Amino acid sequence: MDWLFLLIQTMNGIQYGLLLFLIASGLTLVFGIMGIINLAHGSFYMIGAYLAFSFTQMTGSLLWAIVLGIPATLVLGVVIERFFIVHLYHRDHLQQVLLTFGLILIFNELQLVIWGGDPNGVPVPEILAGSIPVSETLSYPVYRLFLSAVCLVLAGIMMVVIQKTRLGMRIRAGASNRRMVEALGVNVRALYAVVFSVGVTLAGVAGMLAAPVETVYPGMGEQILIVSFVVVVIGGIGSIKGAFLGALAIGLADVYGQVYLPEIASVAVYALMAAILLWRPEGLFGRGAENG
Repeated sequence: MDWLFLLIQTMNGIQYGLLLFLIASGLTLVFGIMGIINLAHGSFYMIGAYLAFSFTQMTGSLLWAIVLGIPATLVLGVVIERFFIVHLYHRDHLQQVLLTFGLILIFNELQLVIWGGDPNGVPVPEILAGSIPVSETLSYPVYRLFLSAVCLVLAGIMMVVIQKTRLGMRIRAGASNRRMVEALGVNVRALYAVVFSVGVTLAGVAGMLAAPVETVYPGMGEQILIVSFVVVVIGGIGSIKGAFLGALAIGLADVYGQVYLPEIASVAVYALMAAILLWRPEGLFGRGAENG
């Protein structure tokens, strides 16, 4: 195949991987620090996409839809943590799975009541609607480049916060030893609320950004949830660095699999996960390795 076609597919894989990172980073923080298995995380991605759809219809602008959607998802995260997740901190994983699975059912029903069962589309902003010619027959959408750039900026901000700030120090410490952090006088309850709310917001923003390039449809969060858990397992629970590298690896594996091995594309992602876990059972940067 032409190398330009390979370049385009590589860019698609990187874009998909960066989007996965936004979702999986919140998931790995909630799992690594709070010890919560949150099956409802994919629902926040779906809610973000539907908020982008509704707010874009109201304002006529995807940018304004995202500006309005970010505080909406942040408030949603605060409410869910305050009234539901708070009861799971000292419960076993089975109870966490049951409650968060119940949240999936609630969000899916609310989605049907509010938006209905028909798939919807969000238009690409006019300023980003063009394509960049790569060859006489190939071009690359400007919006996908914009999406990748925004995800990279958010990833950079997240890395700086985690590595260079006092909040990030507490988050990393909480991922390593929650009991010790609490013994040192850190308000773990407030830390949990911040981590969960930020995780919800990141998943929601990912849904808003993805809405113009994907169909917005009922239950769209379940599929992305499975892939996000794969990213978390590959990268190592609680590791932002691992989630970033794992998401890029999964994004490239998924795109290359669909292009070059369509017969087995559905298992390419899981084959990659199995290979990495055979080499490093704790994940790339899990607690048994260098912690990200």
